[in-house]
Amino acid sequence: MAKILIVDDAAFMRMMLKDILSKAGYEIVGEAENGAQAIEMYKELTPDLVTMDITMPEVDGIQAVKEIKKINAGSTVVMCSAMGQQAMVIEAIQAGAKDFIVKPFQQDRVLEAIQKALA
Repeated sequence: MAKILIVDDAAFMRMMLKDILSKAGYEIVGEAENGAQAIEMYKELTPDLVTMDITMPEVDGIQAVKEIKKINAGSTVVMCSAMGQQAMVIEAIQAGAKDFIVKPFQQDRVLEAIQKALA
């Protein structure tokens, strides 16, 4: 099963995603709370997929996607955004993200986006 790195500055959101994904059989290889951490952990863990929050301290999700794409052009990133962040989601997709999921997370939508991104 695919290895996933979860990136969100809110521990609660990471926990929710971890719960949804691990129940579906995915392996959570790491959790990062900001983009800078995400980039380091990506290099170290080489996950199959990254779930990336957009708004985070230090390095935001869009910047982190750009950096991860520099490390591995074939990387798979799915953005996580709150309602009303459409402009940022578009920017993230242009930066190389495959898809996005909206908070609050709905299990079906999360799994659908992950499966589609990994296909």
